[in-house]
Order: sequence, then C-alpha cells, then structure tokens
Amino acid sequence: MNTTLADVGETELLNRLKKYMRNGQINDDTAEITSIEKKLLINTDLVVENIHFSEVTTTPEDIGWKAIASNVSDLICSGSEKINSFTVGLVLPPHTTLQWVESLYTGMKAAMKEFGGEIIGGDCSSGTNKMVSITAIGELSSLRLHRGNALPGDYLVTSGNHGLSRLGLALLISEKLPTKVKLSQGLINRAIKAHQRPSVPHKALKTLIECKPKSLPWRAAGTDSSDGLLAAVEGICTSSNCQAILSKSSLPKDPDWPKNQIWNEWCLNGGEDYELVLSLPKEWAEILKSELGFMKIIGHIKEGSPNIFWDNLEKIENYNSKRFQHF
Repeated sequence: MNTTLADVGETELLNRLKKYMRNGQINDDTAEITSIEKKLLINTDLVVENIHFSEVTTTPEDIGWKAIASNVSDLICSGSEKINSFTVGLVLPPHTTLQWVESLYTGMKAAMKEFGGEIIGGDCSSGTNKMVSITAIGELSSLRLHRGNALPGDYLVTSGNHGLSRLGLALLISEKLPTKVKLSQGLINRAIKAHQRPSVPHKALKTLIECKPKSLPWRAAGTDSSDGLLAAVEGICTSSNCQAILSKSSLPKDPDWPKNQIWNEWCLNGGEDYELVLSLPKEWAEILKSELGFMKIIGHIKEGSPNIFWDNLEKIENYNSKRFQHF
C-alpha cells in the first residue's frame, strides 16, 4: 500500500522534503538570502494538473524538471546568467502518495544540478488538483533583456527549433497528426524529450553577452517562446511599438520537420519550446549566429504599428486564436 499525504500529514511531509534543501533551511517560515551587490530578477510560474501536465504524458520527475526549467527560461530571457534560488508552493490532493512528491523533488533537484540554484523554502496546502508554483530568483547580468528594447533595423534571432514540444505532446497522447507522414525516429525522440525534459538557453545568453561588439551599447530585446514563437515576437512588437517581418524560408524547424503549412503552424504556435527570442542590432546578431550555429536569424524589425508580416508582406492573420490561451 502506498503511503499518502493524508496518512502522514504536513509535518512528516516537510520532514521528508528537508533532504532536498540545506540543513535547517525550512526550520522557519522565512528563507534567508545573502545580500549581494548585483540586482536580482524574480519570476513565478505555475504548473497545473490537466493544464500543463498529465500523468498520462509526464512522470513526477519530469514535472519537477519542467517546473524548474520554465522559471529558469524566464530568468535567462530577462538577462540572468546566474540562478540563485527557488521557493516551491505545492497544492496536492490528500490521496497523493509520498512517492509522487519525492519523485517531483528528485526531478527539480536534477534540473537545478543542470541549471543552477537551490530550494530555500515554500509552502504546501490541500486541494482538488495538483499544482506546483515555483518562484525563482536570479542575478541580473550586464545585459537586461526586455521586450521593449527592439528598434527598426534589428534582426530577429532565436536559439533553437520550435514545435518539438507540441509534437512530443501529440505523440504521447496518440493525437492524430495534422497530416499523414512518416516521422524519423530521431525527430520522435527529440520531440518527446522537448516536451518532457525541456532545456533552457543558458549557453545562448552567455555567448550573447560575451560576443557583443564593443562599439554597440548594451541594448537588446528578449523574451522566451514558452507560449509559442509568434506570441514571443508579438510581445516584442507590442512592447517596442514596431513591426516584425518573418522569413518563410527561415522558420526555426527541426531538419526532419514535415514540409507542410499545417506543420508550420505547430512551429509558430506550438508553445513550451523555452527558446530565447531576441531583437538585436544586425552586427551583433550576425556575430552571435557565427559563434553558435544553432542560433537562427528568422526576420527583422521595422517601423510601424505592432503587426507581424511574412517577407512577401502578407500579414500573418489570426495568430492569437492559434496560440496557447491561459484562460
């Protein structure tokens, strides 16, 4: 018989979770952070059962990994090179097993080993659905990325392929694919991994900072594509009051990605790709692309009211209706 949270209660649950933190870290209701000279960036993300994850497609370890990765992605895409710490809020039904919770924390610990940071506290409560709320704290680097920093003439650059997580989800739930097509085993493996254990663009940010031309100021726009590539570009356009021109021939797709317009929509609107999306001065963008072959120049920024067009000047319509909706 599996031991549940109802069997042990909050005190024993916290005792079990102490091993994932430094000694004495959760003996009080507050967490202590050593004062540092650099500015801090703080981000909170929620993952909710049957919205962001399902027991059918994701193990507790994968949920823990993804909860950390989604927060780290937001910090990186705002300019945080060093991840400091995390707090964890849990809402769990009483019938949840202790094994499930410990597996969740095992996944979080694995992600922190990869991306940095440590758990310094949190809270827990009973509820009808599982929910994990992560607050992440990171140190701001010399480059503050913000959606509102784009200027006409910038190149649009992204750190990786898009649509893989959406395909991974479809494969895991045996969803009917947009068209009948034979997928390579390599693409299948990459897609499932992208959905269950997404990576974050820490190398891209580090190289971006290191390769800035000395003649240029520390000015770049950035966000991540957690809600989809078009949503990220739209956010930059809206915040910077400008237009984006995307190249149809330069969409950031896996080399084995099927060649079909419907599949292109998954690339543009699939979501949960956690890639860096940047608006950079042309010289900086080209140097970054030469330093990191996986970076892709996908378009440019021009003056005008916020809209997104293809390079044949065809307006990209209805992208809001195809993106992930939080409500």
